[in-house]
Parts: sequence; structure tokens; C-alpha cells
Amino acid sequence: MFGILLLLHVLGATIWTGGHIVLSVVVLPRVLKERSPEELLKFESVYEKIGMPALVTQIVTGIMLAFHMLPDINQWTDLSNPITHVLWLKFSLLFITFCFALSARFRVIPNLSPDTLKTMAWHIIPVTILSICFVIVGVSFRTGWFY
Repeated sequence: MFGILLLLHVLGATIWTGGHIVLSVVVLPRVLKERSPEELLKFESVYEKIGMPALVTQIVTGIMLAFHMLPDINQWTDLSNPITHVLWLKFSLLFITFCFALSARFRVIPNLSPDTLKTMAWHIIPVTILSICFVIVGVSFRTGWFY
């Protein structure tokens, strides 16, 4: 079961992080250059169909993997355990990502125009960086980089 959970988690991370890298490096520069919110919305509408399920898969499998590593939920608050540090780092990255997503969804996207594209870029780029950090922190469960 652990292997399947880990595989699904890594596949979700691949889709989520890869999609955001493509968005930041390929799509966003063109959108900003052409001042075309339509191009951004077009990418988002296609990517959202696979990106959001990937994120949900990561959250569900991530929680299940956390229970596999720390079966007693009381261990999740035991800061003397180095795995707890990494777990809370992942939770922190998720919370920050969630805040950016709420801001984009309810504040930026409803008012998206050529004039607000830079504001959207200030949401896209940090979420891309956060997604890369998710991968780095996830790898650290095996490498021990953060403990």
C-alpha cells in the first residue's frame, strides 16, 4: 500500500509542479508580452482539469503517507521527532499555497485584465516556487535534508 500511495503522490507532484513550471516559464512570459488575459485563462482552463485532481491526490496521499510514518496523530505535534519538522514544513507550504489560490480565485481572476496581469504573475510565480519547495521537502523525507 505504501508504494502505491507514494507513486500516486509523486505523480500528483509531477503534474502539479510541472504544470506550474510550464505556466511560469512558457505561458506567463507570452501572456505578459502580449498583455493577453485570454491566453492565461485558456491555459488555466485546460490545466485545471488535471492540475486540481493532482493537487487533491497529493493532499489525500500526503495525509495517508504521514499516518504511515507517524501512525499516532499525537506524534504529529512531537517536535522532538525530526519527521514532524518535515511534516509541518509540508503543511506550511500547503497553507501558503492555499492562501495564494484563494487570493487569485476570488480577488485577481474575477478582475483579470491586461492591467492586472502583473498581479496574477505575482501569484503564479510564488506558487511555482512553492510547488518546487514541496518536491524538495518531499525528497527530504528520504534524504534527511531538513532533520
